Amino acid sequence: MPKIDKEQKFFDFSDYGRSPAIYASNLIKDTFITPIHVTIIFGIIGLITVYAILVDYYLLAGFGLILKSIVDAMDGELARINESPSYSGRYLDSIFDSILNLLFILVISYKSNIPIWLGLIAYICIQLQGTLYNYYYVILRHRSVGGDTTSKIFETKPPVAFPIESQKTVNVLFRIFKFLYLPFDWLIYQFDSKAYKIRQLPNWFMTIISVYGLGFQLMLMAIMLSLGWIDFIIPFFIAYTFMIFIFVGLRKLFIK
Repeated sequence: MPKIDKEQKFFDFSDYGRSPAIYASNLIKDTFITPIHVTIIFGIIGLITVYAILVDYYLLAGFGLILKSIVDAMDGELARINESPSYSGRYLDSIFDSILNLLFILVISYKSNIPIWLGLIAYICIQLQGTLYNYYYVILRHRSVGGDTTSKIFETKPPVAFPIESQKTVNVLFRIFKFLYLPFDWLIYQFDSKAYKIRQLPNWFMTIISVYGLGFQLMLMAIMLSLGWIDFIIPFFIAYTFMIFIFVGLRKLFIK
């Protein structure tokens, strides 16, 4: 089950990990390893990366961020290959992403002697950027024939669990997911509340928006860490947020 159909595929700057993720997922598809196991592995990689930043192993940390992006794509690919989608996996993936983003920013703030409150602002900015990308991408997927609709445009109550998972687990993970993401979803919706009515988002627009995807954000972070530019990461991501107004403006002006 692809995320979108072939006609709606676009060049995604944040999706560089997809090809290796598909390859690796095919290698393990007939093993005991489940998508949840893969999600836990990328969480562990993220924690190792946090430690690498803390002890000044910035090249290793940069590698860890890229590896985390690849493994992050594997859980969804493995679920699609084995035709075993789950809301538990989807919510756990998003929860780990949010927590790891916060840890990355906090440790970078600590190492660069930037006040914690500025680090928290940078975290909020990163989450807003990713939410804008996800908002438009989920709309695209719901307009796609046969696309993956596990993610929803609006989520206000727990979905009905798939047969392979527990409804109780889905309910608990949904509440945590909602706590972490609902404020950002609400704010982005206020910026562009009519976007979900659009019949089709053009490929060129999705390509531009993909610079806000988590994979691209982590790649930028990895490059700056590898170059020793740790002091610039937090100011950069705060300033990077102002492109939201450009992207939303483009959508309102040219995509009706």
